[in-house]
Amino acid sequence: MEKLKVGDKVYNTRQNGFTDFVRYSFSEVVSLTKTLAVLKNGVRLVNEPKTSYITEDVGYSVSRKKGTHWHLVSLEAIRKAQIENEKIAAHDWFSAKEFTQEEKLEIYRHFTSKQK
Repeated sequence: MEKLKVGDKVYNTRQNGFTDFVRYSFSEVVSLTKTLAVLKNGVRLVNEPKTSYITEDVGYSVSRKKGTHWHLVSLEAIRKAQIENEKIAAHDWFSAKEFTQEEKLEIYRHFTSKQK
C-alpha cells in the first residue's frame, strides 16, 4: 500500500440508499502536503492508505470525514462507472419523456412479442 503521488487518479462512489444508483466521482492528485493529498476538485485526502471495505480493498480517507474513502482508478472502476452512468441516463430519459399513445403501443408490441 503506497501513498498517493501527484498525478494519481482516484475515484469515489456514493449512493443514497440501496435503491439509488451508484454515483462515481473522479479526480486527480494535484498537490501534496506533509499529511494530505489535495485533489483537483478541492477534496483533501489523508495520504495514508488504509484497509477499506467500501468499494476497494485500499482507500484514502477524506480529511475530517474518515468514513468517506477515495480509491485509485482502475479499468474495472471506469467500466463500472460507464455502466452505471448509462443506467442513470436511461432512467432520466424515461422520467422526462412523455410517450404518445402510438409510442406506448410500439413499446408494448415490442416487449410482448419477445415474451412468446
